[in-house]
Amino acid sequence: MPSFAAKCRVVALVIVSVWIGLAALYGLLKPVSNGCIMTYMYPTYIPISTPEELSPGKYGLFLYHEGWKRIDFKEHLKKLNGVPVLFIPGNGGSYKQMTQYACSLPVTSSAPVPGEEQVRSVAAESDRAYKGGPLEHTFYQEAYLTNEEGGVDMGVARFPLPNHYTRMLDWFAVDLEGEHSAMDGHILEEHTDYVVYAIQRILDQYKESRDARTSDGAAISGTLPKSVILVGHSMGGFVARAAVIHPRLKKSTVETILTLSSPHQSPPVALQPSLGHYFEHVNDEWRKGYEVQKTRSGQYLAEPVLSHVIVISISGGINDYQVRSKLESLDGIVPPTHGFMISSTGMKNVWLSMEHQAILWCNQLVVQVSHTLLSLIDPETGQPLTDTTRRLGVFTKMFHSGIPPNFDWMTKLQLYKKPTHARNKDEKDASGSQVQALSPCPSNMHWTEDGLERDLYIQTNTVTVLAMDGRRRWLDMEKLGSDGKNHFIFVTNLAPCSGVRLHLWPQKGKMAVDQPMSKRVMEVTSKMVHIPSGPAPRQIEPGSQTEQPPPSAVFWLGPEDMHGFRFLTISVAPRPAVSGRPPPAASMAVGQFFSPKDGERGLSPGFLLLSGYSPKEMFLKEDHPLAFNLSFGISLGLLPVTLSLKTAGCGIKTSGLPVEEAGDVENSRLCKLRCFPPVALAWDTTSGLHIFPNIFSETIVVDGSPALWTSTQGSEGTTVLLLVDPHCSYRTSVSASFTAAASRFLLLYCSQIIGFSIAATFFALMRQARSWELDLPIPSMLTALESNLRMPVPFLLQAILPIIISLFFSLLLSQSLPPIASFIVISIICYLFANGSLIILILVTQLVFYVAAIVHVFIKTRWQSWEGNPCFMFLHWFINLTSGFISFKVIRVLRANPVLVTDLIAITLVCFVHPALGLFILLLSHGWCCHNALCSFLMASFRSHARRELFDSRNEENSDGFEQFAFKAGPEFKQGLPVDDKGSSSPESAKSYAEGQLEIFHHCHGMFVLHLLSTLMFAPSLLTWLQRIGMGQSFPWFWDSALCIGIILHGICYSKPEFNSMTFPVFDLEIRLSSVYLLAGYSSYISGLALAPYRVFYPMAAIGVVSSVFRIIQRKSKEGEAHFNSRKHSHRH
Repeated sequence: MPSFAAKCRVVALVIVSVWIGLAALYGLLKPVSNGCIMTYMYPTYIPISTPEELSPGKYGLFLYHEGWKRIDFKEHLKKLNGVPVLFIPGNGGSYKQMTQYACSLPVTSSAPVPGEEQVRSVAAESDRAYKGGPLEHTFYQEAYLTNEEGGVDMGVARFPLPNHYTRMLDWFAVDLEGEHSAMDGHILEEHTDYVVYAIQRILDQYKESRDARTSDGAAISGTLPKSVILVGHSMGGFVARAAVIHPRLKKSTVETILTLSSPHQSPPVALQPSLGHYFEHVNDEWRKGYEVQKTRSGQYLAEPVLSHVIVISISGGINDYQVRSKLESLDGIVPPTHGFMISSTGMKNVWLSMEHQAILWCNQLVVQVSHTLLSLIDPETGQPLTDTTRRLGVFTKMFHSGIPPNFDWMTKLQLYKKPTHARNKDEKDASGSQVQALSPCPSNMHWTEDGLERDLYIQTNTVTVLAMDGRRRWLDMEKLGSDGKNHFIFVTNLAPCSGVRLHLWPQKGKMAVDQPMSKRVMEVTSKMVHIPSGPAPRQIEPGSQTEQPPPSAVFWLGPEDMHGFRFLTISVAPRPAVSGRPPPAASMAVGQFFSPKDGERGLSPGFLLLSGYSPKEMFLKEDHPLAFNLSFGISLGLLPVTLSLKTAGCGIKTSGLPVEEAGDVENSRLCKLRCFPPVALAWDTTSGLHIFPNIFSETIVVDGSPALWTSTQGSEGTTVLLLVDPHCSYRTSVSASFTAAASRFLLLYCSQIIGFSIAATFFALMRQARSWELDLPIPSMLTALESNLRMPVPFLLQAILPIIISLFFSLLLSQSLPPIASFIVISIICYLFANGSLIILILVTQLVFYVAAIVHVFIKTRWQSWEGNPCFMFLHWFINLTSGFISFKVIRVLRANPVLVTDLIAITLVCFVHPALGLFILLLSHGWCCHNALCSFLMASFRSHARRELFDSRNEENSDGFEQFAFKAGPEFKQGLPVDDKGSSSPESAKSYAEGQLEIFHHCHGMFVLHLLSTLMFAPSLLTWLQRIGMGQSFPWFWDSALCIGIILHGICYSKPEFNSMTFPVFDLEIRLSSVYLLAGYSSYISGLALAPYRVFYPMAAIGVVSSVFRIIQRKSKEGEAHFNSRKHSHRH
């Protein structure tokens, strides 16, 4: 029996697991505000005909048209002359989702409306973008191609965006009947086959339309498209990649793929073997597709097969609960020269996180995607750009902001390596790296010096602009940047060129064009980086003072930027007065010379964990650094924190109000008139940049993936750059959010927990098999789990050793090691949570079995007294009739071989219907075994207790009382109880029999739990199969059926406890079943670490197949006795 301390450990583990589960559900079900804008449209779907001999079956292909007027489909198809784009819906999605990208109407709501017209797709918005023209050009710093992205020989400056769009986009969509492709690999493969057909059918349709226009005598212009742009949402993005490597797809028919919230590394929850295997196959083919083809001797043979294909993955960020950013990454699949992943939180002009479906209708993202796809069209040919680097450059320029997604401004200050003089265009630095030259503001925005009222000379480290006053401010960098304050940061809401301009001067004076390069003034306005700004303050009346507006741009200069120059000037554009009054204070700018070390703050893991119980406060005095570098020791993707900043002062000593009115509220209001709202920029190695404007009190969370086997060094923490006004003092508090952490925990590690649950079950079965081998009573699953959690040996052997093995594999395969400390800690927490969840499952199933057995025993013991009742005469007649039917020979044979019947039925369902149904039959077999054993245990325990009273009695009355009791209980009371070797029917014999039946229940219950988890892993696929009933079913995928047959054989081979004594002869050794279960547990544990829980089926099926083969060999050779050890107390069974 478990000790009291052991019971306390189990209870504590269950309580913690339940709390984590409930807290996670609360966090996941809580409504999320994403800030997206939604629009409406007038869609029309034109079916694309399919030749009968090439009919693809149930799926369909449609062309989208925007407009409310009725059109002639045939005439519209004749005019088809744009660039083809194919939209592929995701899991359970509709082809009508593409309509949100085709048109747009005035915004009428910011929340989705139920029904088909709740949102619009990129097809709808691209139609409006084509008619409205390109986006307005801004002069903020733009993104560039890094060296590893192919930017060494050609910078992004070589990719000018078009001034007008020459060709519109023709949007097609496949109708996949709303099937749930994320749950079944076979459906995913069918979708891929149809998309390959649809691509070729689209290209054929353009040829048919051109021929139709030729026959009608219409003028023909342009060339036929040779490729189709693929846009996929969710699983549709993976289908797009799978179609590219399909053997029936012609080369170069797909060159550009854009995916929205699509998993690429693995399925969101990889439960089905066929689904995980298909992902592995597609990703392996993509890796090979980017390898240079060589001969066996190593000589160059041909370019990579996929050298012409680029892939762009857009993730929804932290609000996308279905697909995490880690799964949407292209690392290890697509090289940086041919694609990248960007989060919508770091996407230019978007800056929002959105739900899995909202990414289709979020107007901010849809507009940016539409203009990007239109910018891919070459004005000369009217077709998408053929050069891979140019296409990638367009996506980089349109999607990335000037802030690198994984950039720490406080330690790596240089966005570009700058010279001490202005460089010529496309000049290279000493290292040979491409340097993008700074471009000055256009001539039509130049200001003359006469337009500036007068110069201001700043004598302090901090400079402030409160209005567009038309003045130029001079800052002596040599003087103000002394004492180690050799960095300058500038935040503003003024637009570059039109609102503010910045120059570096080697000396004070006018710029002469004929001066040498080293003495010229250099304009650095284009170094301003755009950031999202929060809502602007409202102005009560024209000319009155308002709260300070939030910054919309950041400008940074490091020592290398300032080298060779003496002065920095900040020129603010003049603005005319309104009705004779001064211009309203709706503009602001704050700059400061400072030392980065003054703003560094490190928050250790212990500090963050303690802040969850009591918020930790920090006080920022006035004249503090404008930029603070907060280094969080725990990733905010796992442990989100609530960061609060409350203004404590802003240099205003008195407000002019009575004392009773000048409280904290008034002080805060006055400070808002002086200080700009704080801004936080968070960097994460997985999801990139997250920006939080107006952060007075905000929960900061990033979509990181720390402490995984594939995590990189540095992912265990998060860097946050906090921009705060130096004129104000702040009372800052940091508190960890454990409820948000619980939600992130389940989202990040659900696949890992599933694999650990199977591993813990194997470890418990190992404990049961080992007890049988040592001639000890078989423990219950609950006792076995508790024993495996004991310190130090069991826990270290089963929870720590697999982690060490995984790290050894990483070293063996020359892979980078994850952050070891966080990896081990989080893996142990996941293992404990898996055990806690498994304990709850065991308690629930055990309760169900006990309730059913008690009801069964109660009815059975009362049956004798009810037999004389006339109401049961009909029931007796029916039972006699059933007994006559059972006497048939076929039925007798089936009853005599229940294992054979179970085996045949289960395997038939697995092979020809669905694997989950076959596993369900196996579950029924285990459940029946558990029920029979538990009923026998209860009956035997009941009789043992009654006979003990009989044997202890010393008078005849008690003996007669027992006989009366036995008579009332019926003849069943005397059946099923074996006598001992001397022929006695003592209480000890009944007790021994009861204990034996309880051991049978414990064994069958362990098998039931293992195969219940296996069946639940196939449940999503079963739901998909039920959806497809009547739609043309096909046989299950071979790999799924083969593995499930092995699982069924495992359940049949070990349906009885005595089979635990089976040994596996390997060479001269005999491996016992307990060792096999231990190895299976290690394999399942490592599968969980690899986020591939479907691999747990491999050891399970292998045990079943090998055991079946050994049993057949032993029976044929009649040497089974040598491999089935006897037990001293085997008579109990």
